[in-house]
This record gives sequence, structure tokens and C-alpha cells, in this order.
Amino acid sequence: MAASLSANQGLLGTSFYGAWGNSITGDDYHTMLAKTTAPPKQAKVSRKPIRVQPMMKNVNEGKGLFAPLVVVTRNIVGKKRFNQLRGKAIALHSQVITEFCKSIGADAKQRQGLIRLAKKNGERLGFLA
Repeated sequence: MAASLSANQGLLGTSFYGAWGNSITGDDYHTMLAKTTAPPKQAKVSRKPIRVQPMMKNVNEGKGLFAPLVVVTRNIVGKKRFNQLRGKAIALHSQVITEFCKSIGADAKQRQGLIRLAKKNGERLGFLA
């Protein structure tokens, strides 16, 4: 009786009699695929591409030792006046770095590296919050 059961179950001992080609790429697959995929709709394309304005935002905004002081000062003085003061302070600091580089004989590349380092440190400390 065991021989008759194994003969009825096929080669691998299962009751699957279909072919792999019919189950994966048979007629049912193509009709199902045709029903599920709708033709692509035409999208309206404007003549002018829309440009996204880059946002120059500090990743450490609101963080740092001096960030609360900077935020309070900006709220008291006003955003426009605060940005003017900040610009003057940054320009003055860059001049000090330039004079320092001249006194020690550093070239322009080293001066640029020091200015970038000052900006990075200002971000970390919260001066650019």
C-alpha cells in the first residue's frame, strides 16, 4: 500500500502535478498582470522647472553653550538688526584671523582653513543659532 501511495504522489512525494512554467508564467499570470497595471497617465509638464531655494541652516541650531543667549538677543534686538551685528562681528573676526596669518607668515590656504575652523567652532558653541 505504501508503494501505491508514493506512486500517486509524484516524484517528490507531493500531490503537485502542475508544471512550474504554467504556475509562474502561464495564461493566468498574463491576464492578472494586464488587469493590475493600468496604462501610465500623461503628466503635465511645465515649461519652467521649479527651483527649490537652498536653505542654509545650522545643523546645531538651538544647541551649544551660547545658543540661548544668541536667541534671546535676536528676539530683543530684532532679526534684521541682529543679522547686521552678526555680519559685522564675523567680518571683524575674519580680519583678526587674516592679520594673525600675516604675522606668522601663513599662506592663503591656511588662512581659509582657519576661517572655516572658526565657523565650525561658532556653530558648535551656538553663536550661529
